[in-house]
Amino acid sequence: MPERAPITITAPADAAGQRLDQFLTAQLPDLSRARIQQLLREENALVNGSAAKPSLKLRGGEQITVTGGPPPPLRAIAEDIPLDMIYEDADLAVVNKPAGMMVHAGAGATDDERNRGTLVNALLHRFGKLSEVGGELRPGIVHRLDKETSGLIIVAKNDISHRKLAQQFSRREIKKRYVALVHGWPAKDRGTINLPISRDQVRRTRMTTRGSGGRSAVTHFEVRERIESPYGKFALVDVRIETGRTHQIRVHMSSLGHPVVGDALYGAAKELKPSAPRRSTKQVGAESAPTNPAPGMLQLGRNFLHAAALEFQHPRTQELLKFEVTLPEELLAFLAKLRGQ
Repeated sequence: MPERAPITITAPADAAGQRLDQFLTAQLPDLSRARIQQLLREENALVNGSAAKPSLKLRGGEQITVTGGPPPPLRAIAEDIPLDMIYEDADLAVVNKPAGMMVHAGAGATDDERNRGTLVNALLHRFGKLSEVGGELRPGIVHRLDKETSGLIIVAKNDISHRKLAQQFSRREIKKRYVALVHGWPAKDRGTINLPISRDQVRRTRMTTRGSGGRSAVTHFEVRERIESPYGKFALVDVRIETGRTHQIRVHMSSLGHPVVGDALYGAAKELKPSAPRRSTKQVGAESAPTNPAPGMLQLGRNFLHAAALEFQHPRTQELLKFEVTLPEELLAFLAKLRGQ
């Protein structure tokens, strides 16, 4: 990539209040916002001669200098990582993603540990080439699952399939069912949550239903099982979503006061403490003895959220495809402990 000659831009008065990275992206259309942010982090873009954060709010009149060339292209790296393939043909694949695996690296990730172990990296090693609609960091990725969410995800192998699958998502034609374990017992066995979701303005890693200007989000849930355990009450629920907002199920269930087990970001405990043991009515000396000693602390180490079922039309043949996977072993084992099995 050729070197870029230094460029100096004076922020006009009407840029006041605008983020620095947004302003530069508009001024330098050949550079993406992610690359602008990387230039700022590496101090290849200065404001009044000093380093500045991408989130800096302009006041108007600043002298912004972009020096040197743009960073090298951001791209995913092929890695030999085992995959649980559920389905594959010439147009698409369906993968059962484990918890703990990121779907793709974040914007600005380079060829280092931040860009290792992703689903995209594993897919590139297996298939070599995927659809390019999502860019070099997200080849083949039509939709996403959170890092600590396991389950089914669709991958597009070519651009035509990607666009047709994306159309099905935008038209809400793809049916997705999740299984979640939440704290407490919902008041009703089934319900619908229809609350807009936006970025939390204080904690930027969180989403919220309390902000203004949120995007519409619809979640349906149905209680499969109510569990009463030494660690409290829990509900195993089936969840279907009409929209695919960031953290949608997690933030919607938390908004009802029933956060997903293991999801400390939205109010769940990091580890479960058992209630005090019951005392026996039989006296031993002057004190009563516990009939059943309390179990130890219980920790899951991930969110109890699993994308269990998918239903969609094949982008080329129009055949209706249906896939379903069971809960992974760590979730089944966790349920067994709660049930006292």
